[in-house]
Amino acid sequence: MNKFSRSSLLFIVLFSVVGCSGNNEALIAIQNYTNQVVNRPPGRIPPPPEMISYEAFTYSAASLRGPFAIPLDVSLATLREQSNDIQPDLNRSTEALEVFAIGTLQMRGIMSRNNTIWALVQDGNNDLHYVTEGSYMGRNHGRVVTISEAQINLIEIVPNGAGGWLERPQTITSNE
Repeated sequence: MNKFSRSSLLFIVLFSVVGCSGNNEALIAIQNYTNQVVNRPPGRIPPPPEMISYEAFTYSAASLRGPFAIPLDVSLATLREQSNDIQPDLNRSTEALEVFAIGTLQMRGIMSRNNTIWALVQDGNNDLHYVTEGSYMGRNHGRVVTISEAQINLIEIVPNGAGGWLERPQTITSNE
């Protein structure tokens, strides 16, 4: 037996011996208190709360679109018809910067040679690449449209959610 269980057992035995001794005064006090409680006149029970009648609620939004359902927009159908000619060229070979997200690419500067402007772009691996108008970069078929000293303007081709494609402008600015 450990020290705790021995002391607990000793306490229980001593308490039992003291409780069983001839301490009649404590027993009489407990009996008197019990008799007083039993002989008390009964108290008044408060009335139950008033019941409020149920009013029926008519749910009028049952015919509306659910909050988690994909919204059906009429303009998407017309957009799908309009965007049939917009598609990425999946047969062309991909360029080095097309494996990086646009957010990880940074413009570091420009240079020109033979009337051609080249932008220096740093990728997510800290490697520098040269891009010019017509180059592709980013994961969404982004084609470089214009290059200035402050930014590179792209047009990305992204899915429109209705099976077609949309052109979306994107910009990479110079941090320097």
